Amino acid sequence: MAHKNFKNIDKTVFGRGSFDMLDEIIAPVRKENKGFFLFVVDHFFVGKPLEKRIPVKENDVIKFINVDLHEPTTEQVDELRDEILATNGLPSGVVGIGGGSVMDIAKAVSLMFTNEGSSTLYQGLNLVKRPGIYHLGVPTISGTGAEVAMTAVLTGPEKKLGLKCEWTPFNQIILDPELTASVPRDKWFYTGMDTFIHCIESEYGILNNAFSNAYAEEALKLCREVFIGDNAGQTPENDDKLMVASMMGTLSLTYSEVGICHAMSYGLAMVFHERHCYANCLAFQHLEDYYGDGVREFKTMLNKNNVILPQNLSKNWTDKQITDMAHVAYNLPHMWNHAIGTDWKEKISIDTIKDLFKRL
Repeated sequence: MAHKNFKNIDKTVFGRGSFDMLDEIIAPVRKENKGFFLFVVDHFFVGKPLEKRIPVKENDVIKFINVDLHEPTTEQVDELRDEILATNGLPSGVVGIGGGSVMDIAKAVSLMFTNEGSSTLYQGLNLVKRPGIYHLGVPTISGTGAEVAMTAVLTGPEKKLGLKCEWTPFNQIILDPELTASVPRDKWFYTGMDTFIHCIESEYGILNNAFSNAYAEEALKLCREVFIGDNAGQTPENDDKLMVASMMGTLSLTYSEVGICHAMSYGLAMVFHERHCYANCLAFQHLEDYYGDGVREFKTMLNKNNVILPQNLSKNWTDKQITDMAHVAYNLPHMWNHAIGTDWKEKISIDTIKDLFKRL
């Protein structure tokens, strides 16, 4: 077994109202580089009370990102980096405020400020040459775990793959469950299921171990309380629990890995631009022969929360679209290795994966 020596978040603050600590936390960092911060913020908060609470100073730059248009792209990150350097110079740091897409953009652009060329050059493991600038994450939705993930997942012209290295994780995160209260119910469910699926895929694969299992089991316990417990639903107490579950589910993956569902989700994202968490749900419901009790429990959560996922989508897909998705999924060997075993290529072919997509 190859042992992982992974980098975690340097500092974490958790609790309702902790967002108000942001100003004092980043104050000492303002002395670095050109003395200004870049705030990358979900467009959802334009005109909302949170916008006025962001501690923007005179020379700071705030960029509102409409994450509903598409998932983070290499082009988007490159253009943001180039624009800021050309007009303002090198920031003291980057603050990301939003969901998983904003977290990934903030992590990626912090790295690209100090690494030359396109971010497409760095999609993969340990390809980044230099440490990025200071970056801080404030998640406003729970589930993806991007706030503690070692990757910044970007969709490029040829592939969807993360920038993954020891410098990707945030220097600081602020976990304030109050910020998730405005999340629409459908997004609340789909992103929460991303945490649930992380844990199931982590536990069902060959890389599962005592470290990953401890985080996954606690995250699953919290997910069950939030989605099918006696007091299930969007409540302040459950918002607290889901924010912690999101973090722990992803920490489970740092010493394990995702599997078949995530490989299929990447294919759905590349070909049909489906949102990550929703794509996971579309695929996971059809993987009972791989994830047994996990899928059955997922379906219980669907029923409990009155969520109905579409069926028979593949009837409207061309063979080329299905083949393209299968190739995207096949080219994620670390996921198949974890899910199927080191001999996965003897058991999984492009045709096998095409058949998986045809289930949808």
